[in-house]
Amino acid sequence: MSQYQRLFLISDPAMRHSAALQRAVALAGISGAALHIAAFVEASGTLGLPGMSEHARENYLQEHQKWLKDEAEQLRAQGINVTTEVASVNNVLQEILLHVTEMQPDLLIKDVQREPALKRAFITPLDSHLLRECPVPVHLVSEVRCPLPRVVVAAVDPSQPEMQTSGLNDRIIEAANGLALQCDAELHLLHAYDQSQTHLADAGAGAVTLPGFASDVRRSLHKSFITLAERYGVPPERQHFILGLPVKVIADFAAHNQADVIVMGSMHRKGLDKLIGSTTEHLLYHVPCSILAIKPQVAGL
Repeated sequence: MSQYQRLFLISDPAMRHSAALQRAVALAGISGAALHIAAFVEASGTLGLPGMSEHARENYLQEHQKWLKDEAEQLRAQGINVTTEVASVNNVLQEILLHVTEMQPDLLIKDVQREPALKRAFITPLDSHLLRECPVPVHLVSEVRCPLPRVVVAAVDPSQPEMQTSGLNDRIIEAANGLALQCDAELHLLHAYDQSQTHLADAGAGAVTLPGFASDVRRSLHKSFITLAERYGVPPERQHFILGLPVKVIADFAAHNQADVIVMGSMHRKGLDKLIGSTTEHLLYHVPCSILAIKPQVAGL
């Protein structure tokens, strides 16, 4: 059974046969999903084609439009249902979100846009905006060892009450399992247990940590993790409960196990948490593979 019906690829005009295009075409080919490829360039040029004249910009867009048209014809010859568009827009993010609302795709697929840390400190990258605001799963693709993933890792967190009550852990596993089934890939379940958070929470409450408290918490979380894994039929050898800081644990695990995709949750954040960014956002610059970010259930989608 096909896991996907509609795929939405955001194409970078500066990149032709990119990793995201390879992944999107491979997923469309194996699932039979309709694939829409869109390339948006900001009319102001601040995030699109800075320093380019209007005439040169128009020629550039027409050239990319022709390339996409030719690419689409080749894909249709392979049996893929594909449509394309190239447009100059006032706001790329808003245009993408508008398309998502109208199309309601199963996946939004895009190449990872790696920005220097200094620039990220002043300007929030488009990828981060999409992780925070896009209501459908966002697949940010870095390198592609093979077009279809072979190792899919669901990174869950049974320690966060909001992820339990929102059902986000279940949505993460279901999305990861769906991708793994579609691609005939291995599914692994991973939790990075950050023991320091237990001590910080206790200190914040003004209490004294009882002997063995951290061990009891770890055992309780491990039990919840195993229950979650068994619910979805993940075998013991693919269950990984690892002590350490989440970003480091997930990045190291992905590298050691040659993971192709890490499936994670992406919660809407406010205040200082929004400024600092989520674990998923930080992983974009540390993990040696692609990320599939899942949101809690949104009404109407």
